[in-house]
Amino acid sequence: MRTKLYKLLLNLIFIIFIFSPGYSEKLKNVDIKGNLRISEEAIIMFGNINIDDELNTEDLNNILKKLYETNFFKDVSIDFSNGILFINVEENSIIQTLKFNGIKKKRIEKALLEVIKIKDRSPYIESAVSEDLNKITNILRSKGYYFAEIDLSKKFNDNNTIDLIYNINLGEKALIKKIKFIGDKKFKDRKLRNVILSEESRFWKFISQRKYLDQNRINFDKTLLKNFYINKGYYKVKVENSSAKFIDNTQFELTYLINSGLQYKFNELSLELPLDYNANNFDKVSKLLTNLKGEVYSYNKIENILDEIDNIAEFKQFEFINASVEETIVSNNLINFKIIIEETEKYYVEKINILGNNITEESVLRNQLLVDEGDAFNEILHNKSINEIKSLGIFASVESEVIDGLEPNQKIINYNVEEKATGEISAGAGIGTSGESITFAVKENNFLGQGIRLNTNLSLSSNSIRGSFTHTNPNYKNSDKSLTTSLRSRTTDNMGSSGYKNTSTGFSFGTNFEQYQDLYFSPEISTTYETLTTTSSASTALKKQEGDYYDVTFNYGLNYDKRDQRFQTTDGYRSLFNQSIPLIANSYSIINAYQYSTYNEIKPDMITQLSFYGKTINSINDEDVRISKRLFIPSKRLRGFEAGKVGPKDGEDFVGGNYITAVNFSTTLPNIMPEFQNADFLFFIDVANIWGVDYNEALDDGSKIRSSTGIGIDWFTPIGPLNFSLTQPITKASSDVTETFRFNLGTTF
Repeated sequence: MRTKLYKLLLNLIFIIFIFSPGYSEKLKNVDIKGNLRISEEAIIMFGNINIDDELNTEDLNNILKKLYETNFFKDVSIDFSNGILFINVEENSIIQTLKFNGIKKKRIEKALLEVIKIKDRSPYIESAVSEDLNKITNILRSKGYYFAEIDLSKKFNDNNTIDLIYNINLGEKALIKKIKFIGDKKFKDRKLRNVILSEESRFWKFISQRKYLDQNRINFDKTLLKNFYINKGYYKVKVENSSAKFIDNTQFELTYLINSGLQYKFNELSLELPLDYNANNFDKVSKLLTNLKGEVYSYNKIENILDEIDNIAEFKQFEFINASVEETIVSNNLINFKIIIEETEKYYVEKINILGNNITEESVLRNQLLVDEGDAFNEILHNKSINEIKSLGIFASVESEVIDGLEPNQKIINYNVEEKATGEISAGAGIGTSGESITFAVKENNFLGQGIRLNTNLSLSSNSIRGSFTHTNPNYKNSDKSLTTSLRSRTTDNMGSSGYKNTSTGFSFGTNFEQYQDLYFSPEISTTYETLTTTSSASTALKKQEGDYYDVTFNYGLNYDKRDQRFQTTDGYRSLFNQSIPLIANSYSIINAYQYSTYNEIKPDMITQLSFYGKTINSINDEDVRISKRLFIPSKRLRGFEAGKVGPKDGEDFVGGNYITAVNFSTTLPNIMPEFQNADFLFFIDVANIWGVDYNEALDDGSKIRSSTGIGIDWFTPIGPLNFSLTQPITKASSDVTETFRFNLGTTF
């Protein structure tokens, strides 16, 4: 590479000495020598050389650069005299054969071929081969082969070709035996372990790739940890170091050193607008800023404000604006925050280029763009377009470059993406007081490169089998709305305990989209075929409903979501209404459900949650509600009682009700045993009721309120997450079955 640059520099110096900056001469002919495979016509085309052009020093420089940029030539020299352009080239060797020795798995070889630059029939470039060696090393390490050794051999052939052979000794995979968090970290290890991607190796984790030591994943872990702390107000957090300590031949101890610092709050917040802008257009932004004063600093809160500015830019036709942020620390833990809206120069988008999408169709990326060819170039919407592409979750990196177009007021946007593996396989197992379960799932997030998501899962328990297949097109026919199609099947076998078996097979299709800001609408059409089989030991009510049923229902949901984040929520609320309306059915029943949850972080890691849940099912044609559709209180909303064994009874069978309600309060307890890093403690109060038996009012006991209180523990154990609760029922009906202790142990493979 240095030799190549040296020769290029000598050529440029020669040209500078021969020609003065203002001198030019007409090109009459081109004389090319040294080319073996590359035709003269191709060289002339590469250099953009045209007879009768006036050539000066700058033109010759450009010709030289263009020829080198093709990567076909090891050396290029030019001389221009008496109207003749003399070009002498020395061609790079061509890769005749590229081979990987020592790799038996085709998927690994395929992954390597996807990232390297020098392949079969490519020009041989020494610097690119060196880059490929680094890429191969990184890919192998990302797959756990941290100790892989690579020896590159080159065979130079007589026809100016080269055989490249990578001799690879993969060695043993490097495993993460333990993950530690040290320093002033404020939060327990269990919570931080849920933030990062890396995970500890266990003998049953035969599917997970996250148990292998991967420097790229570790770097991403550090970014995730930093963002987590900043969202908690620790503005100056430093994830100062991460180290992997070698324990034995194949295992490492991974340590993250965290210095969280002080927790910061918003102080003065302001919005600065151009003088000729109407401040009323930005009223909502101003109100959001006012409400933030005194609140804990958070990226998520800032994102909400910037999203509102995006909406204003898009719908109020502010085409040439940009938003910047000024943050000033004014005391030990206060930050002044200013958003500056300013007009930018008026440019239009001439062209958009999508690069790096070898698998993904270009339309998938273009559908995410808020600025299209011919539109005014708006920096706010351009940045939002980048975030929209990133949110697809199918690219390892997304970068953009804005360059000048052919005209002074035009811009060309280049989006460069790096694709990543989009398939996932997972398995899990659990055991608890309610029984055992095994789950298996396969996901693909970019099927056929069209951004289509596929999800297949299977769940087995002691008395049931559930399976489903879901196909989601996120932008059906360019409507900006998703279309989800699902097949599902469920079999519940209670022949031994209650004398019945229920089988259900169904098909559904629907969509989900944001109707207004934070308000999501999800309509769906569902078709179900159900069979109920009974034995002589079944109750009279069950025997009466034995048979086959066919239902077509219209379901929809309205979800108003103001939570700060969907996972590990600490602030905000969510209001959700669902309704199921029968269109074709043997027995017509309408279902209504509503739930509301509010969250508040009283102090770091002490989060309270208050929620209400209500659900009803009623027949609209004087038929009894089918046994499989009757309602039971969800076990998570009434701890201290056995699942499905609360409420009305018909003989020995709990038959559920037509109405259920529940109110739940809980709070985490970070000050209980704070030195116990792998466990979180929870205090809760549950209050619920179930009533209504349409086929026999005598069975109803709706006046009896069920309630309980207790302590819950979420514990990360060496064999997987364990959660259990110790509960004391306060009020109950005499027929209810209580459960003082409940536990669930689960893990993934």
